[in-house]
Amino acid sequence: MRTVRKSFGILLLMDKILASIDAEIAHLKQARAVLAGDGAKKTTKLATPKKHKMSAAARKKIADAQRKRWAKQKANK
Repeated sequence: MRTVRKSFGILLLMDKILASIDAEIAHLKQARAVLAGDGAKKTTKLATPKKHKMSAAARKKIADAQRKRWAKQKANK
């Protein structure tokens, strides 16, 4: 019975190793296709998100609020 369990464990280990190797081969093939320019997998340029522009008045309001927090913190020391 012990040899059966040992053999079964070895088979499971071999299956895991083979699956890992197969996954790595697939990954390497995909990387090769991209580098070689086979067109197997085209990369698309990701759209950059729109930047929110803040008005000068809003920036000034935020800066004034931060200065107020700094002054309060400095006064407490």
